[in-house]
Amino acid sequence: MTGIRSYNRRVLVTGGAGFLGSHLCERLLERGDEVLCLDNYFTGSRSNIAHLMGNPLFETIRHDVTFPLYVEVDQIYNLACPASPVHYQHDPVQTTKTSVHGAINMLGLAKRLNARILQASTSEIYGDPTVHPQPEEYWGNVNTIGPRSCYDEGKRCAETLFFDYHRQHQLPIKVIRIFNTYGPRMHPNDGRVVSNFIMQALRNEPITVYGEGQQTRSFCYVDDLIEGMLRFMDSDPQHTGPLNLGNPGEFTILELAEQVIALTGSRSTIEFRPLPQDDPKQRRPDITKAKTMLDWEPRVPLRDGLERTIDYFRRRFFG
Repeated sequence: MTGIRSYNRRVLVTGGAGFLGSHLCERLLERGDEVLCLDNYFTGSRSNIAHLMGNPLFETIRHDVTFPLYVEVDQIYNLACPASPVHYQHDPVQTTKTSVHGAINMLGLAKRLNARILQASTSEIYGDPTVHPQPEEYWGNVNTIGPRSCYDEGKRCAETLFFDYHRQHQLPIKVIRIFNTYGPRMHPNDGRVVSNFIMQALRNEPITVYGEGQQTRSFCYVDDLIEGMLRFMDSDPQHTGPLNLGNPGEFTILELAEQVIALTGSRSTIEFRPLPQDDPKQRRPDITKAKTMLDWEPRVPLRDGLERTIDYFRRRFFG
């Protein structure tokens, strides 16, 4: 995994107060890195990083990645961007700017420092896929002008920028494509299916399932995802990606709803609603490359991960 170092690595995490970012900051601190957490708190929360504030190796800065940043670091994890439809469709122009201008600014910083930089891309770049499961070589099936395109196309453009900086400036890059990830510290109102179902179940409200609930997703517990992210960042520089990180276990949305109701002991019923535009019908990663290159695959079963996530939501919002 990681070798012995004679100094603390200085690591910048953009979007560090968000769901994934806060877990990444935690893991970096555990292994002895100095962490600079950057966030504008649009979807991130100080409560996600409150337990890290007393650590002398941890520092926060309030900043928007669409503006240049001048700091001295050894590595950059670029996670800044709203990642749920509710949030990224709130201000679609700003969402695109965050992905594109944010990538330009962070790549410029990495170029100046010759720092290794990782881009948190997304399975959304595959759109509504016609190939299943999705390998990294698949170019995707994306509506470039639909309501989701601010996120999908912004992330696709960010990948383009990363690989152009790599080819043109020999910048050491890593690009990962993250599939549905869940766990403690998810935003309770982000509209994503796991947090949505858990909040509805704990309130004994109807569980809203779109379409007939037969569309599939692959759910990866956050600890597994962060482990893969760290392994890839520390892997051989020639391995740039893009690399799928996610859980190849595939579940229908209806199966997820039924499991959440059972695990929460909820009195919720299931309510069916019309399917949103461009909602992918199938989503499952081909993780052959991650298995081969990193000796990585998810280890937390869906039931165990849901139990931990439900426990967090129950304590945080219903305690």
